[in-house]
Amino acid sequence: MPFPAADAPVTLDRREGSCGEVVLRRRGSGEDSVHEIIANGCFLMDTSDGRSERLLVDAARRAIGTGNVAPRVLIGGLGVGFSLAHAAADPSWRRIAVVEREQAIIDWHRGGPLAAISGDALGDPRCVILHTDLLEHLHSTTDRYDALCLDIDNGPDWTVTEDNGDLYSPSGLAACKSALDPGGVLAVWSAKPSTSFEDALRNAGFSGVRTEEIRLARGVPDVVHLGVRPA
Repeated sequence: MPFPAADAPVTLDRREGSCGEVVLRRRGSGEDSVHEIIANGCFLMDTSDGRSERLLVDAARRAIGTGNVAPRVLIGGLGVGFSLAHAAADPSWRRIAVVEREQAIIDWHRGGPLAAISGDALGDPRCVILHTDLLEHLHSTTDRYDALCLDIDNGPDWTVTEDNGDLYSPSGLAACKSALDPGGVLAVWSAKPSTSFEDALRNAGFSGVRTEEIRLARGVPDVVHLGVRPA
């Protein structure tokens, strides 16, 4: 029986999720190994860097400002856990909620291969994982947040599943806005800038709309789209 090529990905888990197939793969071995999440055959994210996920949280915290000394953040998408771990490392966050609709991804963090990234954060009393769809949560919750950090797609113009587009629609952005306290910040990660999404944020009533670039070691920069719910 032939051995797989050294750089060939190894599938660690494959499941049917709420909106299609989700797969966890590993490339390499030992300290050099990289885990990656594939959704419906589309690369979603991996553990090779994490810079984008961390800067998504940082961009939202900066936009809130230092006047809010104990903000609450909702992270849309657990992913490989970088955003959660980075938020938990900042003692200024009073509450950190993460919405994840795929049970498989939650399992990979709770005692699975991704626990090395998120384990400490999952034990933090400020942190809670909500197993639900992001839009369903936004439409039903009475909780309010100072920041929404959304990283559930490759961007507003490149959704992993078709129904994710509803989040970036006028009704989806209205739900985001209503879940924010006045002065709260919506931060949306994207693999590329979208002027049409900037227009959508303005049309939804967000102020201070802007796009921040995230420089990477190689390739084109990622971006974070930001908008503020007016006071």
